[in-house]
Amino acid sequence: MTRPSSNSVLLGCAGALAMYAVFGVVARAQAPLAIDSARITVSGTSNIHAYAATTTTVRVTRSQVAGAVAGPDFWTEVLKPGAIEAFEVAIPAGTLSSPKEGLDKNMHKALKVQEYADITFRLVRLDTSNKTDGRARAIGMLRIAGVEKEVAIEITTKRTGSTLSVHGVVDMLMTDYGIKPPTAMLGMLKTDPKITVTFETVLAIPLT
Repeated sequence: MTRPSSNSVLLGCAGALAMYAVFGVVARAQAPLAIDSARITVSGTSNIHAYAATTTTVRVTRSQVAGAVAGPDFWTEVLKPGAIEAFEVAIPAGTLSSPKEGLDKNMHKALKVQEYADITFRLVRLDTSNKTDGRARAIGMLRIAGVEKEVAIEITTKRTGSTLSVHGVVDMLMTDYGIKPPTAMLGMLKTDPKITVTFETVLAIPLT
């Protein structure tokens, strides 16, 4: 058996290291965006009182950034057009909870949590044109109770160390998603179909 020369071994190792370096950089650049913390609040009004339901349970189901997005300027680069190639999150609808007595049961029934466990948002594009001071518009597909519609959310971002805080507010109608506004107290309490969704999310920088 012919033993490989020391030169061929060294060249092989060098080639392997070069490939590792190249693909390692790409892997790091495409590391998933992680949620460090989140708070989602759904608020609305009724003919008796205002209400709000909140959850801190949010998970990233898919994320991908462009290969060139990496390094100390990650958060600056990731907010540029086309930098985020995919970003989807899921919110377990059954985790939304309100301090108002009896609201959770009616709300979960209206959201059809037994059939559709998650509320999902899939980012289509991030528009930063004509925006300043960390502002942007997130256009994506929001699915609630099995119905999906496009929404445009005005967001603000702020970098703090290795994390990026993202805050946004969007108004919508429950009826647009086939949701019947919950009632209570034998129908005496009736909720307005208009709701406001507020989210405060802290994204963690991918590990390098």
